[in-house]
Amino acid sequence: MFPDGEAALEELLATPSAGLIADLAGIEGDLVVLGAGGKMGPSLCRLARRALDAGGRGDVSVYAVSRWSDPAAARSLAADGVRTVAFDLMDGDPAELPDAGNVVFMVGAKFGSAGAPEHAWAVNAALPDRIARRYPDARIAAFSTGNVYPLVAAGSGGSVETDPVGPVGEYAMSCLGRERVFAHAASTRGTRVALIRLNYAVDLRYGVLADIAAAVYAGEAVDVTTGQANVVWQGYANEVALRSLGHAAAVPFTINLTGPETASVRRLAARFGAEFGREAAVAGVESGSALLSDASRCHELFGYPDVPLRTLVAWQAEWIRRGHPLSGKATKFQVRDGKF
Repeated sequence: MFPDGEAALEELLATPSAGLIADLAGIEGDLVVLGAGGKMGPSLCRLARRALDAGGRGDVSVYAVSRWSDPAAARSLAADGVRTVAFDLMDGDPAELPDAGNVVFMVGAKFGSAGAPEHAWAVNAALPDRIARRYPDARIAAFSTGNVYPLVAAGSGGSVETDPVGPVGEYAMSCLGRERVFAHAASTRGTRVALIRLNYAVDLRYGVLADIAAAVYAGEAVDVTTGQANVVWQGYANEVALRSLGHAAAVPFTINLTGPETASVRRLAARFGAEFGREAAVAGVESGSALLSDASRCHELFGYPDVPLRTLVAWQAEWIRRGHPLSGKATKFQVRDGKF
C-alpha cells in the first residue's frame, strides 16, 4: 500500500508490529530518545509510543530529546503522546535529562566531518561518555554505522559482526570511538549496551534509492563506481533499534542492520529508468568493492524487513512521480575515501 504523501508515510512508519508490541510490553522504566529531532527520530518515537499503548503500557513515558530547531516537529510529537524535551546535548548538564531505564542514542555528526573532524569526534565519541555516565543502570541502544567496516568485495556477501573493523576516514573512526566508549561503560560499570550498525535506511524522502531515482528522473548520470549498496526500510530499522533494548548486555550486543540484498546501483538506475520511461545514464565503472554488511543475524532475531526492496523501488519511483518532497540531503553512499 503506497504511502501517498508525508502524512501517510508517517502513519506507516509509526505502525508497530506484533513483535515490537510484545517486546515493549515487558519494558522496565521510561524510554529516552536522544537526538530525536533527526531524520529517523520522530518516527521512532511515535512507533515506540504506539507500541507501548498497544501493549497496555501507557504507564511508560517516551521522552524525545533534541534542540528542536523545528518547533512544529516537537508539537506534532507532543500531540501523539510523546513528551518532548528541548535540550542541547553538547552543552547542557546531563543531570537535567529525564530519568529512564531505557535509552536510544541517535546522535551523530557525519556531513562536514572532513572539514571539521574535531566536531565529529566531540559528538560521536566524547558525548557518549557523558550519556553513559548519566545512565549507568539503563539499557542503551546506540546507533552506529556500517562505516566501521572496510570496503569489501562486491561478491563477499558483506561484513559480519565478528569481522575485523577497518574504518576509513575521520567520520568512520569517530563512530568506532562511539562504540568503544559505550563498550567501556559496559565493561567498567555493567551498563547494558546494544550497538546497531546501520546502512542505509530508506524513508522515501531520503536514502540511497531517493538519490538514484532523483538523478534518473532529472536526467543526470548515476555514478556506479561504488557499484553496490545495502538498503533497508526505515520502519524496520526503527523497530530493530527498539527491540534491541531487550538484548542489551554488559557484553555489548552488536548487530548489523540492513536489508538482505546486495543491490546493484546500475540495475537500480535501470529499474528507475523503466519506471520513468527513459534510459538511465550512468557514469564510471564498478570498482568491485563497496561498503556492505551481512545482516543475517538481525533477520534471524527479528525477521526480514516487512517492506522488500522491489516494493521500495516502486514506492520511491511513485513518490517522485507525484512530486512528494525530498529532504535534499544526499546519503553520499558513493564516497570511498571516508571524506563526508
